[in-house]
Amino acid sequence: MPGPVEIPLSPEAFDWLSELIYRRSRICLGEDKRVLLASRLGQRLQSLGLATYEDYCHLLAAAGDDEVAELIDLVSTNHTRFFREPVHFELLRGILPDLARRALGAGRSLSLWSAAASSGEEAYSMAIVLAESAAERPAVGWTIEASDISRRMLDRCRMGIYELKRLQLPDGAWRGRYFLRGFGEREGLARVKPALRRRLSVRQVNLFQDRYPVPPGQDVIFCRNVMIYFDQPSRAALLARLTDQLAPGGYLFVGHTESLTGIPHTLESCGPSVYRRPG
Repeated sequence: MPGPVEIPLSPEAFDWLSELIYRRSRICLGEDKRVLLASRLGQRLQSLGLATYEDYCHLLAAAGDDEVAELIDLVSTNHTRFFREPVHFELLRGILPDLARRALGAGRSLSLWSAAASSGEEAYSMAIVLAESAAERPAVGWTIEASDISRRMLDRCRMGIYELKRLQLPDGAWRGRYFLRGFGEREGLARVKPALRRRLSVRQVNLFQDRYPVPPGQDVIFCRNVMIYFDQPSRAALLARLTDQLAPGGYLFVGHTESLTGIPHTLESCGPSVYRRPG
């Protein structure tokens, strides 16, 4: 069978699309990303029966938010895995006792947010660390907000189904403790157990939308490996908003390749790519 027909992306259409993508998501696409953008959108054009990217631009201008959301979904990067950047989860485990004492003293539960949750591996990794910690300190409750801009990835997060070969966990006992192994048609897959899935509130969030549906006063926010796709003004704006979402004494985790150098902020550095709001 012949392969899909490659549709050329003109400089003019690329400029229009990249400006729309930036305006809606703050994702920056330089000219060097033109081939990448075409590769991600080509199949969408064919499924819509469109012959050119100019036709696609006209459709986006007329179709409204649903098709723009589909565009953002297709261009967003969703590389993740369980316990990615493992030192962060070791640090999370280390700060939980103090955070738990603070929460108990205030008569509330712990609240954590995976702000770029993708297909859920990060949020469930956080949940496993919280569940292990809660087994030692059962008096404190906890919940995790799992959000992403991609509806497609959030559907996978809600399902909580992953390939067994990708289920690389620091402790071998955790696989049986927190996952159900598939059989028959589900052979080679594992699903997060319902008790852990129920700990997650999964919702779509654009980090630059006017208001977050996630409540303020978060004890921990993971927003890792997402700011690298933004320009400096957008990073500064996002950092200010995330700081406001933290409880006093709360922690922000960013990716190891991300730096807050040159961005004004009030956070204290307290580990590799980990910052704390004073208080």
